[in-house]
Amino acid sequence: MDGFQRRRELKKRNILEAALALFMKHGIQKVSIAEIAKEAKVSQVTIYNYFESKHNLIHEIFIYYVDRAVDDFESVIHADVLFPEKIKRLIFKKKEVANQINEEFYQYLMKEYSEGNYIEQIYAQRAIPYFNQLLNEGKEKGYIDPNLSNEAILFYIQMMKDYMQKEEVYQRILPLTEDITNIFFYGMLGKRTE
Repeated sequence: MDGFQRRRELKKRNILEAALALFMKHGIQKVSIAEIAKEAKVSQVTIYNYFESKHNLIHEIFIYYVDRAVDDFESVIHADVLFPEKIKRLIFKKKEVANQINEEFYQYLMKEYSEGNYIEQIYAQRAIPYFNQLLNEGKEKGYIDPNLSNEAILFYIQMMKDYMQKEEVYQRILPLTEDITNIFFYGMLGKRTE
């Protein structure tokens, strides 16, 4: 990649970061292209040159956000820490994101992008292999019942994901994110300290 292309990609990433930060804090409707331009230290024309419209910018932010979330998930999976610490980090990350994301932004993303799209593609191509890796590690280290098949656990995860993408559910899910994640990893009896 030559210097011009590298600067162009850096400017695009700066715009995405600025817009994402503003949308996470204020939602989509309350943020203007002028505010994004100011935050990214570019002109409004530059944003339109890169993205053509606010709608296209939102779509690019969605892809950027999902990719970044999967990269974060991957870094936890590959971290050189014990299995329980990986689970704690995943729970903390879920809680942190749930506390930081603007409700209107979250609902917009879920409504616009929840079916048959990029999330499904990324889930199949990247998340499932990482989940399998995590589950296998948990079984090998004695943290997950080795009699449970990965297929059954992934089926359960898929059911939860499908259910949480329903409009009547995702409108209420953010405040429950930490509890739901804890129930998934520790069950209704809670974390055992044996």
